[in-house]
Formats: sequence, C-alpha cells, structure tokens
Amino acid sequence: MKKARRKSRRKPILLEGDEMVAHDEEKEPSATVDGQNAAAKMTSKETDSTPLISSNQSGDGGEEDPTLVDHLTDLRKQLIKSTVTFVVFFILVFSTINLWFPVVTRGHELIVLGPLEVVTFYMSLSLALSFGLSLPFICHYLWQFAKPGLLEKESQFIGLYSPIMLLLFIGGLAFGYFVVNPLSYRFLVSIGAMNFTVMVSAQEYAKFLLMTTMPIGLLFELPIVAMFLSAIGLLTGDTLKKVRKWSYISLAIISALITPPDFISQLIVLIPMVLLYEASILIVVYMEKRKNNGAVQKVSEN
Repeated sequence: MKKARRKSRRKPILLEGDEMVAHDEEKEPSATVDGQNAAAKMTSKETDSTPLISSNQSGDGGEEDPTLVDHLTDLRKQLIKSTVTFVVFFILVFSTINLWFPVVTRGHELIVLGPLEVVTFYMSLSLALSFGLSLPFICHYLWQFAKPGLLEKESQFIGLYSPIMLLLFIGGLAFGYFVVNPLSYRFLVSIGAMNFTVMVSAQEYAKFLLMTTMPIGLLFELPIVAMFLSAIGLLTGDTLKKVRKWSYISLAIISALITPPDFISQLIVLIPMVLLYEASILIVVYMEKRKNNGAVQKVSEN
C-alpha cells in the first residue's frame, strides 16, 4: 500500500514534470519565433535607417555648403578688388584736387562758411570723381562674380551691351554737366539776383552739381533696361506703347525730383527722357522682328 501510494504520488509529479517539460518545449519554439521576429524588426529598422543616414550624409557631405562657401569667397574677392580700386582712385583724386577744382567749379565764385566746409567739399568732390572713374572696374568685377549664375541669354546680353551701358552713362553725365547744370544754374542765379545778393557756398554747389549729373546718367540707361527686359521675355513693344502716357507722367515726376525746382531744368531733362523712351520702343520692336524672323527661318530649314 505504501509502495502503491508512493507510486501514485510519483505519477502526478512525473506528469507534472512531463507537462512542465512539454510546456517548456512549447515555449522554446515560440521564443525562437519571437527572437526571429525581433531580429527581423531590427534588420528592417537598420535597412530603413541606412538610407536616411546616407541621405543625411549626402546632404551634409559637402555639395551645398562648399558651393555656398565658394560663392561667398568669390564675392568677397570681388568686393575687395572693388574697394581697393575705389580707394586707389580716391587717393589719386584727393591728392590732385587742385587740378580738378577749376573743371568742377567752372570759374564760379564760391564761398565757405567754415573751416570744416572746405574739407567736406573736397571729400564729396573726391568721392564723386573716384566713384565715376572706378565704376567701369567695379562693374567688371561684379560681372565676373555674377556671370556663372546667369542664364545663357542674360550672359550674352550683358557681355555684349555692357560697353554701351557705360557709354550711355557717360553720355548722361556729359549731358548733365554741359547742358543741364549751366542752364539751370544761370537761371536760378539770375532769378535770385533780382532781389538778393547771391552767394553760393561750396557745399551747396557740390550738391547742385551732383543733382544735375548723376541721376541723369542713370536715366540714360533706359534703352538698355528695356532691351534687357525684352531679351528675357518680360517686356514687349506693345506693352511700351500701351503705357506710353503713364510713362510720360512718370518721367515728368522723376525729372522733377532729380532736378532743381525750376521749370527750365525739368523741361531740359524731360525732353531727352521722352526721346530715350521712344528709342526704347523702336529698339524693342526691332528685336522682336529679328527674333520672329529667326524663328521663321529655323522652321523653314526644318
């Protein structure tokens, strides 16, 4: 009986052991499956993360940043060249200011209201002359910087017409110096001489000279601006003809702002501006006809 009881007691233990073993054996394949799933997830995460890392490395790797750094370095070089050129011309003009003084003042009797006004007049005169003399070199340096980033049409246009731009600017300065400045100066002085003793200070004369020369030189660039806008397809001859009236009003306002407050000076500036606007229309229309003829020839050849 005792042996039977012992055997009966051992059987559930063995059964429980067998069940434990069986349960453990059932757990082992499930654990292996879970491990395989976890490994698969890790590999999928690694495969998903690798392109992100590679893309980040390619983005940070040195294509964009060195290009930007190269552009900034090139711009810095061109600005340094422009500054050095301007400083050299400023030193030359300031050291020879007595040679430029009769040309600028045209023999007018000027007065100074203090010792510092002499220095101010010489400095402003030297800055204006040095800027005008160094302007072609500065434009050339800026052109060297901007040329790689321009389109083919823009590059060809600026490279072809940059000498004409310089000539037009010089022509505008000459027109202001030889025509607008003396006529407006005499007119204003003659009006003041009727009731006042006119004494013109050196600083006021320098401002008046710059007002009647530099803006006119910039306005003489109107045909080149119209040609450039037409070359890139932003302006047409029909558009210029439609807005002709409003353009005349705008030119009249601009001429009133950049000239002394007298009708003679404004009229002297407005007349060439209107002529330049009409010339711009003719030039743009001619460019359009030439472009259309070239397109027709290409179609006929094909």
